[in-house]
Amino acid sequence: MIDDAPLSRPNNNSKYIIGRAQGFYAEADQKTIGLLMVVNYVFTAGIYNGSSLSMLGRNPVLQTVRELPILGGTGKFRFAQGFALASTKWF
Repeated sequence: MIDDAPLSRPNNNSKYIIGRAQGFYAEADQKTIGLLMVVNYVFTAGIYNGSSLSMLGRNPVLQTVRELPILGGTGKFRFAQGFALASTKWF
């Protein structure tokens, strides 16, 4: 799946879009739901306008909290490295 989704401020304030999550997801596990994620978080507003973070890794979707590697960035995130913690919000 290819995605280009809006990024909004915390608490789902969709009225203030701060960027886009652009990338793709592919099924990458034969036994459970595991995705290969390649995503760039591109910021288009606020103090990080023009900067981005790049994430690439396996997302074991059924785990409550997942750790995904940050491989780099641009602008204010140049030379970034680390990880992001992801969780799923069901509605």
